[in-house]
Amino acid sequence: MPVKREDARVEETTLVGEPEPRPTPRPARAVSLARRHGWFLAVLTLGTALRVVTMLGYRPALWFPDSYTYVVTVFHPRPDLVRPAGYSAFMKALEPFHSFGAITAAQHLLGLATGVLVYWCARRAPRWVATLATVPVLLDAYQIELEHLLVSDALFMFLVVAAIALTLADRPVVIAVGLLLAAATLTRTVGQPLIVVVAAWFLLRRRVGLAGLVVVAALAPVIAYGGWFYATYHRVGIVGANGVFLYARTMSFADCAKMEPPPDLKVLCDPRPPDRRPPSQEYIWAKDSPLVALPDITFTEENDELAGRFASLAIREQPLDYAASVLSELGRSFVWGRPVYPDHEIYDYYEFPAVSPQPPGRYAAQLGVDLGKRYEQGPIGTEVVEPYAGWVRAYQDIGRLPGTVLLAVLLVPPALAIRRRLSGGRRLTSLTDEPPPWLLPWSTAVLLLVIPPAVAEFDYRYVLPAVPLACLAAALATRAGPRTP
Repeated sequence: MPVKREDARVEETTLVGEPEPRPTPRPARAVSLARRHGWFLAVLTLGTALRVVTMLGYRPALWFPDSYTYVVTVFHPRPDLVRPAGYSAFMKALEPFHSFGAITAAQHLLGLATGVLVYWCARRAPRWVATLATVPVLLDAYQIELEHLLVSDALFMFLVVAAIALTLADRPVVIAVGLLLAAATLTRTVGQPLIVVVAAWFLLRRRVGLAGLVVVAALAPVIAYGGWFYATYHRVGIVGANGVFLYARTMSFADCAKMEPPPDLKVLCDPRPPDRRPPSQEYIWAKDSPLVALPDITFTEENDELAGRFASLAIREQPLDYAASVLSELGRSFVWGRPVYPDHEIYDYYEFPAVSPQPPGRYAAQLGVDLGKRYEQGPIGTEVVEPYAGWVRAYQDIGRLPGTVLLAVLLVPPALAIRRRLSGGRRLTSLTDEPPPWLLPWSTAVLLLVIPPAVAEFDYRYVLPAVPLACLAAALATRAGPRTP
């Protein structure tokens, strides 16, 4: 006698005593999976190959002026006044390998993992759209070059994308999201406002408890680090350079004749007209900077407070000039080409070199060089190996995402949202609407693009961590409903 058995989706009839159908063999499932996600696997494979060729062509790593600071903190654990110690902790974890090549290999893996996260998050979109969203992070030559540099940006990008991916999951792992945001903040301070963004996302979805939980999970490690910072310097915060960087930002427009600063701030004035001044970063590091010329190191509490007051006065007295300056710097993110900025020295660090470069010496202290040799247990530098390096350089000439295309990608989600609203005869906004999934990665990408020009200056490497989030937002905006991967 037949007996009916039901499951959640189908009703099937099985005879008593008849054997159960055999599960699909694993090889067959693997083949089916590869067919369904074939285009993405092809892009991922190509991205992996490009990174392998990069590691063969530039051994073991490319250096940046900031690299020394991170290495010093590895061997002298203490909060740095300019950069939090998250990236140094990452380097410390890989110290047993005694190879900067291990760091770049790990960063390339993080770049590939970021592409996987974008594809997984975009599973509600058509697969070709989800695959296209991963192309900039997996195949962009400048992204690969950034991963090969001894700087914090590749790690920061992965942490932020992972946090956003887990937030968008059907069942968000809120504690993990908070810890990832904390790690991102302690890697680059621009991660701090992202905690507010994610908390606001949960509030918009009427999940007040989750919003509070993510804030607690994110702030607990940051506050603990702040306690370490206070114990070291007797200053509140996680870095001691916010005023200095904002001062440098305002020096692109600050006019002391308009500001009429008090006597103690006049020492920071530059008599040159703004259009004849050097890039903002020079006011932090150059010896002829009014701030650098002050007694003691640039980042003392007194100098940072003085610089912060000068910057605040400049913004209050010249708000339109400040806004114009920020928009001008932000606009550099969206030009088609890559004009040299802020100067040739920094610009060249983002290009794969044709000959073996020496480690950067402009900001290097002998301590940083010596500790770099200790970490590597040998000489430091970059060996350029042909023909692999030549292949990478040739690819860098064509394999990049133009800034204008990035701007178009950012415009896709709001444009599609407005189109859907208008075609449906609905209001553009409604308090009862749940926020669309694209809004979280989109707002995060916008913040990552806007904050550096607002508080420091434009830098090409600051743009790249926003790219996978912008692409993810565009992919999610193409489809409103859920889709099974």
